Amino acid sequence: MEKKIPYKIYLSEDELPRDWYNVRADMKIKPAPLLNPATKEPMTIDELSQVFCRELALQELDNDTKYFPIPDEILSFYKMYRPSPLVRAYFLEKALDTPAKIYYKFEGNNTSGSHKLNSAIAQAYYAKKQGLRGVTTETGAGQWGTALSMACSYFDLDCKVYMVKVSYEQKPFRREVMRTYGADVTPSPSDTTKVGREILERFPGTNGSLGCAISEAVEKAVSTDGYRYVLGSVLSQVLLHQSVIGLEAMTACDKYGIKPDIIIGCAGGGSNLGGLISPFMGRKLRGEADYRFIAVEPASCPSLTRGKYTYDFCDTGKVCPLQKMYTLGSQFMPSPNHAGGLRYHGMSSILSELYDEGLMEARSVEQTSVFEAAVQFAKVEGTLPAPESSHAIRAAIDEALECKKTGEEKTILFGLTGTGYFDMVAYQKYNDGEMSDYIPTDEEINKSLSAINI
Repeated sequence: MEKKIPYKIYLSEDELPRDWYNVRADMKIKPAPLLNPATKEPMTIDELSQVFCRELALQELDNDTKYFPIPDEILSFYKMYRPSPLVRAYFLEKALDTPAKIYYKFEGNNTSGSHKLNSAIAQAYYAKKQGLRGVTTETGAGQWGTALSMACSYFDLDCKVYMVKVSYEQKPFRREVMRTYGADVTPSPSDTTKVGREILERFPGTNGSLGCAISEAVEKAVSTDGYRYVLGSVLSQVLLHQSVIGLEAMTACDKYGIKPDIIIGCAGGGSNLGGLISPFMGRKLRGEADYRFIAVEPASCPSLTRGKYTYDFCDTGKVCPLQKMYTLGSQFMPSPNHAGGLRYHGMSSILSELYDEGLMEARSVEQTSVFEAAVQFAKVEGTLPAPESSHAIRAAIDEALECKKTGEEKTILFGLTGTGYFDMVAYQKYNDGEMSDYIPTDEEINKSLSAINI
């Protein structure tokens, strides 16, 4: 018999995961290796360590170790805001008049306002342990840059952030939080790097993209003594750190006899989706349980639903390793929509492989529909969600309404990756009726894909 489910399920500190889970260890077909862009050969530890901290490079290339112990200093930091609650969306269920049971894992209970801190503190820890002076990175909506600036402040590291220009302009308060924690924030593309100047010449007037910002951050890291580059999504090491989300969610579900039928996450580069689903996917891969996984991406940047599964550069300037992934092409310039953290041309190699094998579904949703769901959720559940998270909310509501049609009592779990209190320009545009939907044409996507020349 199912236990009475409280509105919020909080785990104790003793139930905080002590290890990160590496889903690659349970995958029968491993993600394709990263390739050196010059030699087209698989990247070695020594090569990757020129860009990333060595310990992070080891994590990135390890397909076989199932569990990585979480260092005590990171665990201590996690305890400031973890374990995060698993919430039963009773009020949303009532508003939808659905027989479905809806849960969400809420990651917004920290100053960065998102799940990004889970990996930021880990990457800053390894940088400090290696004796580095600082790190460089990119950020889209600003959640990753905010989280990393906090983590670097904690470990007394210098932090240089290249923020996608459109978000830099749309979200000045995100920028100011980063600066408050001591980060140096530059709108990208900029004239402060060689690759930035080249991008500005090729795409005059561009609003930027995560691919552009990555190129600038990598150039800055490799040309500055005592620095390394860190990334908030896409990479396997990031999904590893974010597995704390799914491990906690699974523990909370098991504790109360909850069996999700559908697990949903928004998808840009894959950090929160991969973190939420990895432990559940592990059970599916081992034949212990079955779940339906849904990745939700913006219709304006649909890498899974309209991209190509191939090797491509992870950045616009073509200075990063090549990764096999679902991609729209590294030269794709997404429209300046308000889900800045999802405006990336490619997808995690892990999630790309799982999707290619049919172990995961994907759908794209339009911006106005996403904000309609966000407002509905805010009104009944009392939390203003981030635009990125609201893609998952859109799909969760749609699945719950489908249950209303069929009468099925399915259990839905989705990731609420963060809050939207720094995203009020986007909400203003929606409330004023000024928000529009942009969907790239086949011609635009094909043009970008045709530029892939590996």
